Amino acid sequence: MATTSPFSISCISQTKLLHKQNPHQPSHYTRSSLSPQFKHKSSSLLYNPLRYNGVSPIVMKPKSGNAGVSVKALYNKTVEVFNKEYISVSLAKYVADLSEKFIKQRGFFSIALSGNSVKHLKALVEPPYANTIQWSKWHVFWADEKVVPKTHIDSNYKLAYDTFISKVPIAMNVNTIDDALSAEVAADVYETNIKIKVDSNVITLSPNTRLPKFDLMLLDMGSEGQVAGLFRKNPVLTETRKWVTAVKNAPLPSERITLTLSVINSSANIAMIVTGASKADAVYAALKEDQSDDKMPVQLLSPEGEMKWFLDKGAASKLYK
Repeated sequence: MATTSPFSISCISQTKLLHKQNPHQPSHYTRSSLSPQFKHKSSSLLYNPLRYNGVSPIVMKPKSGNAGVSVKALYNKTVEVFNKEYISVSLAKYVADLSEKFIKQRGFFSIALSGNSVKHLKALVEPPYANTIQWSKWHVFWADEKVVPKTHIDSNYKLAYDTFISKVPIAMNVNTIDDALSAEVAADVYETNIKIKVDSNVITLSPNTRLPKFDLMLLDMGSEGQVAGLFRKNPVLTETRKWVTAVKNAPLPSERITLTLSVINSSANIAMIVTGASKADAVYAALKEDQSDDKMPVQLLSPEGEMKWFLDKGAASKLYK
């Protein structure tokens, strides 16, 4: 394997090994079904290194019902590829495990939501998680929001409320962005609210950056590599003084509010959920080494903690043969 590849071939098996080792395959490859909720009589998932510059593709030939494959990447990033219907299952376990960890450590769990990522939390509001998670310890924030009323179809809050918040008992700890204010004022007020939560230790402060360190940043990505309210070549990308800022001249709706890149990168954990073949080029660009100066926002993610990618086969299609 080329030494310049950003991908490690250390694969993460979350269940028992289902097959004997292929004698023609290096010993650090394994086959497994990714999610313990699904047990099958057979599996044909095959781990190989991800493609880099046309070299070393993943060979993935899943039969019906297989959950996916997981490959460890460098830079504190893990990449998991699923049949689309299993993303929410694996994401639910991942989020529930982090929730339990941080609540045990400090009594709270702080999570920031963004865009369509919340759609994939549907398994979290069903048993067993709906009945076992300590929802009263959760504090929910937004990584970004459009400047529209909360009842508007484009509102990130409305999407989160309809698909997640209304189904679990966390309403008292939902920290929304004020939709009655201008973008600039709403951003300043939201930053003040986050600072209050930092002072009360609901959100920790990074000892390295002195920025808020959310326990989990739940993100999705657009086809041009945009994340949260951060768009390519938008001046907001270089904002370093503020924690929350207004975004002008974004795609419709053109006004938004977003956590800044430096705050997102201070997170303890980032989960990136990407689905659809239309985003495959951006996924590939984000996960390969790129020395160019003109980077997509997703390429600028360099979390203080760990980052995990949840991809369906369409979004991952440029990563394997």
